[in-house]
Amino acid sequence: MLRAFSGVYVWFFRGVPALIQLIFWFNLSLLVREISLTLPFVGTLFSVRTNDFMTPFFSAVVALSLCEAGYMAEIIRAGIKSVPSGQSEAASALGMPYRMILKRITLPQAMRFVLPPTGNEAINLLKMTSLVTFIAVDDLFYTAQSIYARTFETIPLLIVVAFWYLAVVSIMSVGQHFLERHFGRSDARREPLTMRALRNLISLRGVAR
Repeated sequence: MLRAFSGVYVWFFRGVPALIQLIFWFNLSLLVREISLTLPFVGTLFSVRTNDFMTPFFSAVVALSLCEAGYMAEIIRAGIKSVPSGQSEAASALGMPYRMILKRITLPQAMRFVLPPTGNEAINLLKMTSLVTFIAVDDLFYTAQSIYARTFETIPLLIVVAFWYLAVVSIMSVGQHFLERHFGRSDARREPLTMRALRNLISLRGVAR
């Protein structure tokens, strides 16, 4: 049942555009007037109007989180599947429990494959936050729109917004680089040996000449 639910979840939230999800959650009150919790023989525990808590900011958080979770689920699944199953079988034969296998063997190796697309998704999510301007969330792009609607300096303000996004993305890219280098230490140890062999080969060719 959980596998079927997760499959439908990934299929739906990856297939529906993020802008449509933003508008849907922002207008959820048109479909559900209020949300309440009622228990038999107890009565209504609480009741709240949908408009009171589905603010533009909260609607943006819910929509973007649900949308991004669908992509991240596939990235993590692909990373775990990339680890050869023989390693888990060998660890299980040694008597290691499943949680320890996942913590000590599977996840450390899967992180090398999960981090690059995760970094790309984080950067994509940052840029996708510009869509929240359609539901009147006061973000960077919405602020720029409010200013150039008064001053008519559209191009300069768009350039400023682009530079701000580039600055934040650059900082995130640096962090992603260090994380990838941390989890790829096993590959990094092999690099000096390879480079040393190449240098030795080049030096031998130089001596032969």
